[in-house]
Amino acid sequence: MEKQQYSNHNVQRYISLTILTLQTTMTVLVMRYSRTESEGKELYINTTVVLLSEVVKLAFCLILLFGQHWSLIQTAKVINSEVIRKPYETTKLAIPSTLYTIQSNLILVSLSNLDAATFQVTYQLKILTTAFFSVILLRKDIKLMQWVALVILMFGIVFVQFPSASKDDGSGGSAPMTTHRLIGLVAVLTASLSSGFAGVFYEKLLKEGSQPSVIIRNIQLGIFSVIFGAVGVFVNDLNKVKERGFFDGYSPVVWVVIFLQAFGGLVVAAVIKYADNILKGFATSVSIILSCLFSYVVFNDLQLQPSFILGTAMVIGATFIYGMQSISPSNTPAAADSKFSNKASAERSSPRSSDGDV
Repeated sequence: MEKQQYSNHNVQRYISLTILTLQTTMTVLVMRYSRTESEGKELYINTTVVLLSEVVKLAFCLILLFGQHWSLIQTAKVINSEVIRKPYETTKLAIPSTLYTIQSNLILVSLSNLDAATFQVTYQLKILTTAFFSVILLRKDIKLMQWVALVILMFGIVFVQFPSASKDDGSGGSAPMTTHRLIGLVAVLTASLSSGFAGVFYEKLLKEGSQPSVIIRNIQLGIFSVIFGAVGVFVNDLNKVKERGFFDGYSPVVWVVIFLQAFGGLVVAAVIKYADNILKGFATSVSIILSCLFSYVVFNDLQLQPSFILGTAMVIGATFIYGMQSISPSNTPAAADSKFSNKASAERSSPRSSDGDV
């Protein structure tokens, strides 16, 4: 029974990771194409795309919830009982949603004060901050070789992205003013911490205790994401929206980007549920390599240098090392949940628990 549970969990984990890798790769490439096709025209307003992605994702979740019950009345009852009547549980999702919004703004600040290469190299620290918060918040047991694999992964992504970053930099090798660089570095380091904490905190909400379904959690998260997305449009681009209109610059390709990003939010939740944020980082890393290779073949805007080949080998090696260390059933989330359930059952049946002893 335990082997069957482990096998089923592994299938769900690898399917979700594969879908995430493909979805991330497609999103990057389609987004890249949406920008190249708009040359000579006004580019769409970024904040409106972010807001619509969150609206579509929330709509997806509501449709999926309806598909579980096939009744508008029953669906409304579930939302009322699980979302509206549990304000404390729902409000918890404001934390990762707020952090994701802060992270997006910090990335814009850092890109305005740092060259692309420095930003991309420094931002890879989110891989280690994710692992760190997994240990702190989830009590995750990360072995020494897994830490080694994470460091190799981080440097591998640095090598993979460095050629394209250097090519697109456009700074001519001249560094910005020291004050600007300091602001940019503080912003990107804070964004790395925010990314790690928000992802792990969301994973904690999905996995711990008698949590609601992934769909309900996504609805709770989506409510705050839509609110913060609307605030982002109002604060950053209200004048542009008034002048140009909300949908100015939109094309069928832009709508594909919106739906891919919305779908990606659901896939990320599934990956976090059946795997974890660290494995999500590995899947994202593989998608970066695929995106670079596709850009080289189709867009012809990337020069494959030896550093790219080295970085690719490091990412693949790190993925193999980390995966081999996680191959034991005792290391899977399903096994951990089983141990937690058994421990809770033992404590409830123990005479000491009824006496209030610790």
